Amino acid sequence: MTGWVVRGVGMALVHVVARVVLALAVAAAPTSGSMLQILTLIAVILVALVWGALDGIASGRRGEHDDTDHTMVWLKASLIAGVGAGFLSWLFTAIANIAVSANTLVFEVTAGAAFTVLLVFVPAVIAVTIGRWWARRGTDDGPRRRSADPDERRATESTDDDGRGTDTADTEVFAPARDRQ
Repeated sequence: MTGWVVRGVGMALVHVVARVVLALAVAAAPTSGSMLQILTLIAVILVALVWGALDGIASGRRGEHDDTDHTMVWLKASLIAGVGAGFLSWLFTAIANIAVSANTLVFEVTAGAAFTVLLVFVPAVIAVTIGRWWARRGTDDGPRRRSADPDERRATESTDDDGRGTDTADTEVFAPARDRQ
């Protein structure tokens, strides 16, 4: 299986297990429903954050050799997680007679899935970005910005075999005024 399928199925299972545990906890302690919903939501977000951070750290350690587009991986995974979790929650309610969901199948695989997609995708992509930064924070990737001095830029530009620079575009704003002096 590809990485996005594993992530999608894994996050769908995390979401369904969280909803089942929430349903059982609310049945046992109905007055604590709001707090339990918040804790369940935080747990699902934390799993997405940790998994995304692990992806980002692994990607950062691979450096330039990593050609994985983690944004698309996590987008596909979150789509699988959203639709899968919606369907499984509805199925669990229909079969096990536990109030995991009070919604129809259409709602669960559309609006409920959209919420799950955002619940998985946004924290995972943020965590991938932070994980990459964390893994690469000690490495020197060279200068991050160009110098303001045009002579210094010309000295550092690469040259062709005939000695001319490869950057032929005249982007210097004040070069004509400086050359007249």
